[in-house]
Amino acid sequence: MLAACQPQLNSSLPQGQAGYDAIRPAVEEENETAYLLQAGDVVTVNVFQEPDLSQNSIAIDRNGNLYLPLIGQVRAAGHTQTEISHAIEQAYGKEYLKNPRVAVIVNEALTSTISVEGEVQQPGVYEIEPGATLLTAMALAHSPKRTAKYDEVLVFRTINGQRMGARFDITDIRAGRSPDPQVLSGDVIVVGFSALRGIYTDILTVAPLLNVFTRF
Repeated sequence: MLAACQPQLNSSLPQGQAGYDAIRPAVEEENETAYLLQAGDVVTVNVFQEPDLSQNSIAIDRNGNLYLPLIGQVRAAGHTQTEISHAIEQAYGKEYLKNPRVAVIVNEALTSTISVEGEVQQPGVYEIEPGATLLTAMALAHSPKRTAKYDEVLVFRTINGQRMGARFDITDIRAGRSPDPQVLSGDVIVVGFSALRGIYTDILTVAPLLNVFTRF
């Protein structure tokens, strides 16, 4: 009877060898691009054959920006190493260099933490590795309780100074019907429970769609 009450995955994902083939990384770069740069990270910016423009160790400031010779401010926080490399190439190529090649490498990543609350076995603040996802957060908190509302997993995040929230269904994520979103340092994750609905009525009202961050 208890099993009948639990959410059912009903997954249509490939099985057996087809499943292993489906999740095999296409290129090694996938692991690197999963990490989103953040304020406090220290990076190397290598501009090929341009030692005067290259930076061996430069910190992303608290506003999420890098400051580089000639081009000045470059937005870095929230972007991958590949994305910021391309942005710097475009900035130098626009006025200063012909076909510049840039590599951005993370030297020191700021310790990242998230808070997991609500109907989980062990609520608390957890350190996360680069590329951590919502299911990673559930595992760190030792999974939701049986009383949890699996379709009311809320993620709160500050984006450009504004408080944002989104609602996710982890049953759909586990089944592969919805993507597993990346969690970022500072995120607050709340796993819903019927008794907590009143507390989070605002976010449940303004974010009726799953997987979309909404200001509230």
